[in-house]
Amino acid sequence: MSKIIKCGLIQATNVIAPTKDTSKMSKEDMQKEIDKIKRAMMDKHAKLTEEAGKKGVQVLCYQEIFNLPYFPAEHHHRWYGATESIPGPTTEEVSKWAKKFNMAIIAPVYEYVMDGVYYNSAAVIDADGKLLGTTRKMHIPYISPGFYEKYYFKPGNTNYPVFQTAYAKVAPYICYDRHFPDGARLLGLHGAEIMFNPSATTAGVSKYLWELEQPAHAVANGYFVGAINRVGTEEPWNTGRFYGSSYFCDPRGKIIVKGSEDKDELVVADIDLELIYEVRNGWAFFRDRRPESYGDLTKI
Repeated sequence: MSKIIKCGLIQATNVIAPTKDTSKMSKEDMQKEIDKIKRAMMDKHAKLTEEAGKKGVQVLCYQEIFNLPYFPAEHHHRWYGATESIPGPTTEEVSKWAKKFNMAIIAPVYEYVMDGVYYNSAAVIDADGKLLGTTRKMHIPYISPGFYEKYYFKPGNTNYPVFQTAYAKVAPYICYDRHFPDGARLLGLHGAEIMFNPSATTAGVSKYLWELEQPAHAVANGYFVGAINRVGTEEPWNTGRFYGSSYFCDPRGKIIVKGSEDKDELVVADIDLELIYEVRNGWAFFRDRRPESYGDLTKI
């Protein structure tokens, strides 16, 4: 018997470009600018979330650090002022949207824990507005040019949780994490039905990998994948073009719907969770694993 749920992904351009030369800005002015950017991105996502609600979306995921530009394109201490706790102002506002539309929402934010300890995180909010928990990005890149995340984020410590929402068991796996199949496998073993990968990735080598790695995770673990990427070239850094192309793929690795490369968009798919049961029983990869032979995975 089919168990179909409607899922959505939101890809979006940044609204307000931050000031490039901050030499004449006070700390207070920099904070005001960050707050203005966050407010503009929240307003944009409020409209797109309302669109999702009207279309009957039951599980929705936003892009990586959805209410900010991709600021790891530069080294600047001003962005520490963009952090916030979970729960906090953003998750509280998103919780209201979730409750209004009876929709589970994954909201990636720049998380504050204490001064000097910040994470690239994703809050999972259920359809009743309850905060179910948080995933913290486990693998943190430092790649030149334009991906200086180790300057901003501490490696995550949440160890691949899966969250039971009103509609499905979901698991955020944030951006660079997707290059690591070990965590993707653990999400499957922890019971994930849909793995969401909120990302910020630019054209180049990653474009080829974008439609290779995540369908492979879907096949290897017998779950659906929702891959989200922002769009546009962000000022003032211009380090590359975020190419959108957000998509859902099924447990057989087939891409069932894909967004554009260059515009704000809500990508929606009807997902039949019964296919997970069919694929996992058909291939039986979990049955045929040999974990007792994998010891070197944690030694090398």
